[in-house]
Amino acid sequence: MTIEFNKKAGLNPLLALQSLIKGSGLLWHQQLRKYILIPMTVNLILFSSMLYLGYHHVGTLIAQFIPDWLQWLDWLIYPLFFISFFIAGFFTFTLVANLIASPFYGGLAAKTLHILNGQSGEIHEQPILSVLGSELKRMGYLLSRAIPIAIISIIPGVNLIAPILWGLFGAWGISMEYFAYTLENEGALFSEQRQALKSIRIGALSFGGLILLGLMIPVLNIIIPPIAVISATIYRRNLAVK
Repeated sequence: MTIEFNKKAGLNPLLALQSLIKGSGLLWHQQLRKYILIPMTVNLILFSSMLYLGYHHVGTLIAQFIPDWLQWLDWLIYPLFFISFFIAGFFTFTLVANLIASPFYGGLAAKTLHILNGQSGEIHEQPILSVLGSELKRMGYLLSRAIPIAIISIIPGVNLIAPILWGLFGAWGISMEYFAYTLENEGALFSEQRQALKSIRIGALSFGGLILLGLMIPVLNIIIPPIAVISATIYRRNLAVK
């Protein structure tokens, strides 16, 4: 199945922000509550665990990656490494959280579209095994791209560009993650989803970047994933070819 986006609208990064604002307003809609309670619980457990590990171990880990001959630049390198580990860590934990919550997110995207279109009645949800299979394929694709960046992150000198690479990769990967649920409900396979997002790369990166920033804010990152699913559904609807 071919998915088409309005490419002109996809060049406007403000549309991503508008969709996110509208999605935030729909989070506590009565008809969506049953789709968000369990994912929010999963997010609470996983992100709390990450913050605990980060607080106690990240500083020591970063120190091991700064060679002796660059110690005099630790005032610059340490923040860069911290940003890299921060983005990589939140991205990894997001993938795990979404794998666990993916059966709920497909239903959340479908019900959101029903509300936006003023429809009622039962929604058609994708089979759980199909959703999990798609999530695993996406994780494989993203991890295969993350490994080269991780290698760059430990090469002295070259690793100074790692925060930029992690930022771009994180925004792209997060966008793929949260657009997937609404696109799967349209019958789009992983390869078709990827091609569709490439056609609106600026919009996809804008959307993913905003979500990534939200995921880095403690407490807020508990509710950001369901907001992202709702907002991606709104964004997809706004980008539909008329």
